[in-house]
Amino acid sequence: MSGRSNSKTSPVSRHFVLAAGGTGGHLTPAFALAHELERRGHRVALITDARGAAIPGKPDFLEHHVLPAGRFGKNPLRWPIGVRAVLAGRAMARRLYRKFEPTAVVGFGGYPALPALLAASSAGIPTVIHEQNAVLGRVNRLLAGRVDAIATAYPEVDRLKPSLKGRVHLVGNPVRPAVLALRDEDYPALTPGGPLRLLVTGGSQGARVLSQVVPRGLALLPASLRDRLQVTQQCRPEDLDAVRALYAEHGIPADLASYYQDMEARLAAAHLFIGRAGASTIAELTAVGRPAILVPLPIATDDHQAANVREMVAAGGARSVRQNLFTPEELAREVVALAEPAEALARAAHAAWNCGRPDAAEKLADLVESFGAVPMQDVIRVEAAEPRALAQSVATAPGASLVAGAEPEMEGA
Repeated sequence: MSGRSNSKTSPVSRHFVLAAGGTGGHLTPAFALAHELERRGHRVALITDARGAAIPGKPDFLEHHVLPAGRFGKNPLRWPIGVRAVLAGRAMARRLYRKFEPTAVVGFGGYPALPALLAASSAGIPTVIHEQNAVLGRVNRLLAGRVDAIATAYPEVDRLKPSLKGRVHLVGNPVRPAVLALRDEDYPALTPGGPLRLLVTGGSQGARVLSQVVPRGLALLPASLRDRLQVTQQCRPEDLDAVRALYAEHGIPADLASYYQDMEARLAAAHLFIGRAGASTIAELTAVGRPAILVPLPIATDDHQAANVREMVAAGGARSVRQNLFTPEELAREVVALAEPAEALARAAHAAWNCGRPDAAEKLADLVESFGAVPMQDVIRVEAAEPRALAQSVATAPGASLVAGAEPEMEGA
């Protein structure tokens, strides 16, 4: 690869395909990149599965294509079914590429990315993968040796072969524009005796362990902290009544729901977050600068959530508790350690903010744009649209030609 562009607008419109599995963790950064590429004037398409097509938040301009994506579980007797699905998906992707003519294909993990990127490699189309977690995912591990570049969200990524380090680019994990807009807002003021607002979430469906532990743990806090609490907690629908009763028993004001439309506003108002350690969660916490008590999901593939917390914990922006140690007593100790010393929460918030990579979408877009030659018909269109500008560039560069004037757009060839 050569010639990475640092421009934030592109004079030539190109086509890019994004491929992501059907979970919010894979699709959220894909949507953020789509916004940035579209802002630069490019056309973007998404390849996903049926689950991914139903995930909320897809930009209106983003066309999507559903491909079969084989899954490879622990039962080898079912692997042939997965292989057939991958081959069918690869054939469908190849047909799409002949029509769409992408400059590059970007994979975000998940099984739908596998046939999409295999098709791109076999067609000679440049490929990039983005890894959201601090452990290289299974599909990305399969593809890492084939792709042209590997974009990472963390400076340290487990399961990434040392021989591939030359292809690695640290860009961060793109977050939603609505969350990124909060980055320059001040951390909410904390006054002696004033409210202490907690935000508790456990992924899209909530986490039962949080419903069981958090109300009981907060009830164990010293009165100087407990009497200041204002809790917002996401719960599973079947847990709402029991959790509401626990908070009422201990006189702790709590706003409970299974889904919040205005999660950005609640994050902006929060002084402390308690929840899981998914990649998107940590990216948003560090983008906004919110301290956290994180409970990594114990069944996460390759224990990647435990790896995700390393940077934020080392910086002093979060505390991590393994789920088997996450008791009401331990939670109370962690809250006191973060919240009771004067200015401790504000310091932790600043440490979390320093871990943020707010330009992740821009850096990833720069990397993606750096691959692939500009199609000749696009160069002709630019020349036709801007003959005066091109003539001026030739006149001001002795010995230059139209071909030389187009070289900055051809550097990724």
